[in-house]
This record gives sequence, C-alpha cells and structure tokens, in this order.
Amino acid sequence: MATVKSADRTLQILEAFAAAGEPLGIAELARRLAIPVSACYALLRTLELRGYLYELGLRKGWYPTLRWLHKARAVAEHDPMLARVTPLLEALGEATGETIVFGKRSGTEVVYLNVVESPHSIRYSAQVGDRKPLHSSSAGKALLGALPREERAALLDNLTLARVTPSTIVRRESLEKDLEAGAKRGWYATRGENVADVHALGAPVRMDGEFYAVVVAGPAHRIEGALKTHAAALLRTARSLEALR
Repeated sequence: MATVKSADRTLQILEAFAAAGEPLGIAELARRLAIPVSACYALLRTLELRGYLYELGLRKGWYPTLRWLHKARAVAEHDPMLARVTPLLEALGEATGETIVFGKRSGTEVVYLNVVESPHSIRYSAQVGDRKPLHSSSAGKALLGALPREERAALLDNLTLARVTPSTIVRRESLEKDLEAGAKRGWYATRGENVADVHALGAPVRMDGEFYAVVVAGPAHRIEGALKTHAAALLRTARSLEALR
C-alpha cells in the first residue's frame, strides 16, 4: 500500500518518542527514521512551529508537547462509533475478565479500533491502531467469515497466508474449513495462531452497513477453561452491538 512519505515520517517521529520515553536529539531521531539529519531537522522545526514539539536547552534534545494529548482527547471524545460501542465492550470485559478488542478490516489486515484490557497481570495486551493479519487473528477470521462467498474467495486469492507462529494456518483449504466451522458456531477462534499461548474468540458485527469484529482474547488455559461461557457472552454482545442505533 502506497503511503505519503511526509505523513509517515511525522507519525514515526511520534512513535520514536513514545518508544524512547525521553527527549531525543536530531542525530538519534534521524537514525531511528533512517533519514538524513537535514530532513529530520526540517520535520522537527515544522512540528515545533505548530506547537507539537519543543527543544530543551543545553542540547538536551527535543520532546513532544501536550498539544498531541489535547488534540487526541478531543478526537476521542467525539468518536461517534466508540461512544456507542465502548460501554458494551467494557461490560464484556467485566463478564469475561479478558481483553476485548473491537476492529475493522483495512485491506488485507484488521486494525484495532478499541481495546479494553484485562485486569489480570498475565493477559493478552494490545493497542489501538495495531494491525493483524486476517488469517491468523480471530478478528480477521470473523471478518473473512462475514464476507459473501465470492468476495471472500477473491480476497483469499490475493492473501498471503504467512506463518506468524508455529500454529498459524497457512494452507487455504484448512483456513476455509476453519472459517466454515466458525460460521456454523457463530464465532471464530484462534489457538496460538497469532500470538503463541494466546487463544481468542471473535464474532462479526454488522453496524451501519459495515462489518466489524469483537474479540475476547487471553491466555490459552483461561480461555479454554471458560470457552462456552465466553462464547455465549461474546455472541450476546455482538447482538447488542448490532441493535445499537
């Protein structure tokens, strides 16, 4: 997928600061972004002039301002989809004690739009904006399973079934059988196929004419030990989400 280089680099700068957790100098940022120092400086100066970065004295580097946070909060507070679905996702999290994910297909991947993390210290940990393969994630399987047969076949024709873990399904025939089994149950499963030792259940949700996926994910032993109750809770939540107006 083609990207706009300047936009991509701006986001990479923010991600670099998030990963470092401390001020960074131009040389270090340029190294992390694999771009010339001159190009990096131009980006930093632009962000500084817009109020998104400031330079510390005594050559201590640069750091983002709270303008990022304030803008992000303003956006999140007015997200029409998340305002509707978050209470139900949180209720599902409370019912299962596991991490809940809400996602949507983006090309040949699923992108996480909302994540409600489990309170357990050992849990499936994910972040909003994470992108996962369709074939190895329960959200992806749910979205594949929701497609009309011909549309799904066309998508699978162009989908690389890469091996993410030793348990990933990499044969199309096996994946199609797995999707058929999920369609009969009403929910789709992954067992260590995307993250080793993490099992997940996903169900498709049709809202405003678009398909989304809701997922319950956690350590294998906890998920398998409560599979039926988690599946029932997941399907109830999916129906409630579809009933939202």
